[in-house]
Amino acid sequence: MTQRFGERTRAALSARGPLCVGIDPHASLLTAWGLEDSAAGAREFGLRVVEAAASRVALVKPQVSFFERFGSAGFAALEDVLAAARGAGLVVIADAKRGDIGTTMDAYAAAWLTPGSPLEADAVTVNPYLGVGALDGTFELAERGGKGVFVLAATSNPEATDLQRAQTAASQSVSSAVVSQVSTRNAQHTATGEWGSFGFVIGATVDWTDADLAPFSPAAPILAPGFGAQGAGPADLRARFGPSAAMVIAAESRSILRAGADGIAAAIDERVAAYWEVLDA
Repeated sequence: MTQRFGERTRAALSARGPLCVGIDPHASLLTAWGLEDSAAGAREFGLRVVEAAASRVALVKPQVSFFERFGSAGFAALEDVLAAARGAGLVVIADAKRGDIGTTMDAYAAAWLTPGSPLEADAVTVNPYLGVGALDGTFELAERGGKGVFVLAATSNPEATDLQRAQTAASQSVSSAVVSQVSTRNAQHTATGEWGSFGFVIGATVDWTDADLAPFSPAAPILAPGFGAQGAGPADLRARFGPSAAMVIAAESRSILRAGADGIAAAIDERVAAYWEVLDA
């Protein structure tokens, strides 16, 4: 029987720590790495990041857009990077932020979460702002295949504040309502003491009180962008997430990738040690 994504992620974080290495082949990074700003360059970049990350962390997060910009050749490059990462035993989160309704959303889910699909990942990020219920087909497919789903809940970009902090008819923030509705679905699939497989994207710089967030149940992984170049550091892990810190996947991209092909391994090792120092304190 396939292990559920929540429990698999829990074990991975316990063994390797919270650092998740982003795979973001920005044009400027490709140039800095001595690679062409092309699908071939993005593929080589991704494979080198996978090689450096494989023996050091549990998770990687390819940002789909940086491959997608090259069209079909970019998707072919991404397929190779996803396959290499999963083949290396890494938990792979496809950062695609898909969101739609009905059969359209189901097709997005099939692309990223179907075992054997060319774009198969272990989890995908999704946008709930067409309604959490529109994602039910995605949740069901994920559960059948032992996959995960990360639902945008509270992001740190200022443009999101008016929408995500708005109050619902039940006098809770939209972010809080998203967490509550997804947590209800987690509870339907999760045994007592287990982690749910439907996680949340909560920015590392988000003020939980301001966003009307509180610890949720059942436990589920939190994908937290904002560490590294966006300002949060390992020392913020407990300060920002409190009792939920053990569930956090600390996503870092540019802060590590800027070290270059020759320096990325050392940069990963340094950050892994810094996170363990905070967690072990």
